[in-house]
Amino acid sequence: MSVRAKPSLIMILAAAVGLVIAAPAPAQAIGGFDYSRAQVAATGLQVPWGLAFLPDGSALVSERGGRILRMSPGQTPTTVATVNGVSASGEGGLLGIAVSPTYAQDQWVYAYFSSSGDNRLVRLRLSAPQTQNVLLSGVPRSSIHNGGRIAFGPDGMLYVATGDAGNTANAQNLNTPAGKILRVTPDGGIPSGNPFGNSRVYSYGHRNVQGLAWDGQGRMFAGEFGQNTRDEINRIVAGGNYGWPTCEGVCGNPSFRDPITTWATSEASPSGLAYANNTLFAAALRGTRLWTVPVTSAGGAGTPVAELRGTYGRLRAAAVGPDGWLWLTTSNRDGRGSPVTADDRVIRIPPTGA
Repeated sequence: MSVRAKPSLIMILAAAVGLVIAAPAPAQAIGGFDYSRAQVAATGLQVPWGLAFLPDGSALVSERGGRILRMSPGQTPTTVATVNGVSASGEGGLLGIAVSPTYAQDQWVYAYFSSSGDNRLVRLRLSAPQTQNVLLSGVPRSSIHNGGRIAFGPDGMLYVATGDAGNTANAQNLNTPAGKILRVTPDGGIPSGNPFGNSRVYSYGHRNVQGLAWDGQGRMFAGEFGQNTRDEINRIVAGGNYGWPTCEGVCGNPSFRDPITTWATSEASPSGLAYANNTLFAAALRGTRLWTVPVTSAGGAGTPVAELRGTYGRLRAAAVGPDGWLWLTTSNRDGRGSPVTADDRVIRIPPTGA
């Protein structure tokens, strides 16, 4: 004789009055992406650092040793350029990469890298990568704190994040490009409207910025490494002083701008920064996770939520691709991680419901 499960009292009562009980709705993924369906799009990279996209939707990935790779989902990455003069010692090497907003017309790809004596910004064409135009040189370099993220803003200007090169005094010195966010024209010149006259400096008082992003209203944000206490995300304004080395984290000093959110350094070390769906996405190195940070209507931050905690190890780059997916790279072969056979990897996370 078969035995059937007895219906619950709630089910009996619901049936009696004609109610339909629906299954609980699944929890919505934070920031509009489904982390449970993350995909490994590429393996075997050597310390990828920067990530940018060409008009055809393919991605350019910079490796710290000097290579620029081109990749599309389902295809093996191929080397399309090797940047001359890269010195990949310490935290230096080939770092940020950006694609011209008018790439279809000019074909320019921009790169920020450490040479043996400085950090510099160059541009090149993939059709002739051996020819590099130096747009900015003489940015102090060190074995640590070279900054490195570059990105075009909604104003068409190129923003360049630099570190203090291990010399804390650089951050408050407006006569050096170190410890700053710089704003330059596409040919490396000084744009009109920069806050300090004949200077590329856009904001200062930074220790080591490695993440840049803009929201839908054109507001600018940056991720920054703290020293021993607090890592930060700041809202960046022209001429803003962000306090380093006097201030780390929130210090309430009216001379400096406080961050919109902070973490203990063990939880973050934020590098790449991306924006979508009213949310900032901060790739964490030491924290081995992706921080999702809601952005309020006033430009502040809601409560951060950690995703992918420990799933892929150290996360370096974050960008939203033309395909609408969130792209990440790992940095497990940089001497500070615990690489697995597949490292380093490119990860793609689909939008919720895709």
